[in-house]
Amino acid sequence: MSEFLSLHAAVAGLVRPGDTVALEGFTHLIPFAAGHEVIRQGIGELTLIRMTPDLLYDQMIGCGLAKRLVFSWGGNPGVGSLHRLRDAVERGWPRPIELEEHSHAAMAHAYAAGAANMPAAFFRGYLGSDLAAVNPNVRFIDCPFTGEQLAAVPALRPDVAIVHAQKADREGNVLLEGIVGVQKEAVLAARRSLVTVEEVVNALPRTSPNAVVLPSWTVTAIAVAPGGAKPSYAHGYYARDNAFYVAWDAISRDRGTFQAWIGEHVLSRSAEVAS
Repeated sequence: MSEFLSLHAAVAGLVRPGDTVALEGFTHLIPFAAGHEVIRQGIGELTLIRMTPDLLYDQMIGCGLAKRLVFSWGGNPGVGSLHRLRDAVERGWPRPIELEEHSHAAMAHAYAAGAANMPAAFFRGYLGSDLAAVNPNVRFIDCPFTGEQLAAVPALRPDVAIVHAQKADREGNVLLEGIVGVQKEAVLAARRSLVTVEEVVNALPRTSPNAVVLPSWTVTAIAVAPGGAKPSYAHGYYARDNAFYVAWDAISRDRGTFQAWIGEHVLSRSAEVAS
């Protein structure tokens, strides 16, 4: 059953050096507060998994925490490149990083396979793609029933999955609503999971069909972190800070400017203030 902890204690207890960590959230509910706490605690040698690494992973990579990135698209949405990621890939600063690139479909299938405790995911895809030539984890098999050629990728089984959600009840059940990506699959696939939430309520409300409830038995720890998805957004709570995404392009281009921003806005702030 899930345990309620402070954000500092949850990250310290669940995320370990060398772990494979997935911080998921598609467009909204991106767990920035939790990622910033990982930065503050300096937990490194991580393999980071995310379907769409954007600003949060740019920050973690720029702080030298990642040795490897498994992803399906990387960029500053609507703005341009991730300059800290590019610096790590192209110049090895602050350390070299290995890349394993996939399609969105492959990542989603791989998370679902991990959630189902399967060794691999099988799906229609990658035929005609150049990714198979550069990614040894993209392979092809013939269906034993139809003879159709299918793509296969290893299941994703993170050591830790971290997601942000709107609400948890006092029993430890969690509600996510709005745009839901692969948060449910990531949590179910992971060995340990942390959910940061906007608030704790006595009972989860009735909600729209476009929602996911994570039962308490799927979640290792819950930390209350109001505003924990900013500068992304949390449906029903606050809007996306589009101006910050634009500003990040200039902040992240220069190593010194980036380090100064991290020092002021992440390292110098407590988990409670930062979240």
